[in-house]
Amino acid sequence: MTTISDRVDLEAVDLTDPELFRHGFPHEIFTLLREEAPVWRHPTTPGTARLGGEFWVLSKHADVQSVSRDYKRFRSYEGPTVQDNPPERQGMKLVTMDPPGHTRLRRLISSGFTPRNIANLDEQARTWAGTIIDSALEQGECDFVRDVAYQLPMHMIADIVGIPVADRAWLFDRVNLFKRSQDPRTALPDSERTAVELEVFQYAHDLGLEKRRCPAEDVWTTLTEAEVDDDDGGRTQLTDLELEMFFIVLAIAGSETVREAITAGLIALLGHPEQLERMRSEPEVMPSAVEEILRWSSPADYFRRTATEDVEIRGVPIAAGERVTVWFPSANRDAEVFGDPFRFDITRQKNPHVAFGGGGVHYCLGANLAKREIQVMFEELVRRVGDIEILGDPVYTASGVVDAITCTIAHLPVRLTPRLKWDDSTARRTRTPSRISAS
Repeated sequence: MTTISDRVDLEAVDLTDPELFRHGFPHEIFTLLREEAPVWRHPTTPGTARLGGEFWVLSKHADVQSVSRDYKRFRSYEGPTVQDNPPERQGMKLVTMDPPGHTRLRRLISSGFTPRNIANLDEQARTWAGTIIDSALEQGECDFVRDVAYQLPMHMIADIVGIPVADRAWLFDRVNLFKRSQDPRTALPDSERTAVELEVFQYAHDLGLEKRRCPAEDVWTTLTEAEVDDDDGGRTQLTDLELEMFFIVLAIAGSETVREAITAGLIALLGHPEQLERMRSEPEVMPSAVEEILRWSSPADYFRRTATEDVEIRGVPIAAGERVTVWFPSANRDAEVFGDPFRFDITRQKNPHVAFGGGGVHYCLGANLAKREIQVMFEELVRRVGDIEILGDPVYTASGVVDAITCTIAHLPVRLTPRLKWDDSTARRTRTPSRISAS
């Protein structure tokens, strides 16, 4: 009987090679790591030399949670990826800050997401999802990533920020270009990539100024005006730079993760048509389905931390200053936590996945909104669409460990057919019957 260790040689594994992620997350490698080397020091390779040296890889659910929650011994300051952020960018974003600075910034940003604002966003998500799906149905054949999955988070983020509809296609084309440019196959010269990033940053700066001059009924205006108590007993606001940096995180990470979860979720459901039929016939399973889609897709692949002191994990010594990476898709397939972890089950009850991070102060601020977007999208898909046929293999963008999102589905060609509807006045069928298939 052939085992994983017969097929995978850990001494030859190089996680810094983007091609390792060309067809999705390399679960086979991480299954072996969980079994044989849960605290693994990545060997020296040309990639590690380029990215700053060797680093530690944690693949077990318990270790991912423990390190994620221990900001005192594992700091975020240098950045979320293996390679250090440039010095001028370290500690500048929410994901590269720890308390007390992180606490202040998170409280300020959280003040924009009040129950009233979230309720309004839920209604907007429903409206956008219906519009997006109906437009895709009119096309018949489309790219599910571009025409469906990407559209919802793009418009939701734009609604939150108050981006005019006329600016959205241009802005998110810039964001998409920036993200794809980290794949060696589609890489831009450094000067062009920097120029694209500056365009997005400049847009954020101009938008913030406009909101301060002319307040509007949107979350971004709330954030420009928000105040909370600081540690000295005074009041504090978001600075222009803090607001602009949050815009970058929201526009890039917020759109990428929801898009990936929706796309990977669709592929999983089409591979298990009985579960898609159950989602259609039993709406009450939708909340657990969303959690399973998130566990299954794990859109963010890893985060990096830096040890602030000498520590031991599972008896393995890690020195102060060494880089430690925690891998969320691997933790979400840990057989010690998830029964039959490679089975996609939308009714799974015990599902403590770490798709939004391992918990603690860095748990994703937008987790609840992301869940609502995913749920609304699939509710509208099963309500409006009968036949969903995949017309070709998914195409991935593979950035590798230069990005915390190492790979994403960039294209998925599909054919969509409207679901059967009944004309109540004549009790006759008006559209083709429901059929679910995957080629």
